Amino acid sequence: MTDLLLLQAIGGAQFGVLLFLVAAGLTLVFGIMDFINLAHGVLYMIGAYLMASFAAFFDNYWLGLLLTLPAVLILGLALEFLVFRKLYDRPHLDQVLATMALMMMITEAVRMIWGAAPLNVDMPDALSASIPLVGPMRFPVYRLAIIAAGVSVAIGLWLVIARTRIGMLLRAGASRRAMVSALGVDISKLFMIVFAFGAMLAGFAGAIVSPVLSVGPGMGDSILILTFVVIVIGGVGSIKGAFVAAILVGIIDTVGRIFGPILLREIMDPGAAASAGRTLAPMLIYILMAAVLCWRPSGLFGRRA
Repeated sequence: MTDLLLLQAIGGAQFGVLLFLVAAGLTLVFGIMDFINLAHGVLYMIGAYLMASFAAFFDNYWLGLLLTLPAVLILGLALEFLVFRKLYDRPHLDQVLATMALMMMITEAVRMIWGAAPLNVDMPDALSASIPLVGPMRFPVYRLAIIAAGVSVAIGLWLVIARTRIGMLLRAGASRRAMVSALGVDISKLFMIVFAFGAMLAGFAGAIVSPVLSVGPGMGDSILILTFVVIVIGGVGSIKGAFVAAILVGIIDTVGRIFGPILLREIMDPGAAASAGRTLAPMLIYILMAAVLCWRPSGLFGRRA
């Protein structure tokens, strides 16, 4: 049982890292720009599709990843310039409706270009092995590489936001946007950089998960919901909060789906325990969100109103 718990906890951490990569850009966009972007999940999906296409065309995982990042960055810049810039000063309802429509349009465009059949990406040979854990269990090296990549991005983002001038402007813009603009800072350029970088992080998450999950047209929808849960738990605009909340959500979701039915067998028959476990496990992260909001309405590391 301990071996299984350790295995699922590491798997949950890997899932949490992917959530963080998607949530990091979205929490900055939401916190600094006060902009609700429901189309953020499709950037994760497009990153996976571009990775699948580039890796298959060049028959090289690393070259595919290298080409996917700037491609998603350029797409983010284009979307910001053509669509999102016109919505910054609109009410939240307008932003929700416009970005939802864009999400559906891009999803249908992806289905028309790549088809509805799932795509697969081969893992690089250097990361295709597995390492032993406690007892007979082993864990894939590639999933450990995903965790390492996410932690490295988190550290890099913290250094940028806490130690650089751009980070200072981001922190100031999140709390005193009008004052920062009055001091001569080009807020439009700052917003464009934040949005494009957030798009690249979401595309990066989709690219690195493509060898683990099948690449399909609806893969961005489910992760978008969990991403908003992460942002609410961690606090809007907080990179540290997004990282902590993403790891918590990833571990609770993964461990709960495995151990929920096992624990329920102690008080229920196996068939009923399996059915109840499948029903209750997805609710755990929302119970966590409700508990955090009761304790701290602004989230774990959010700014107090």
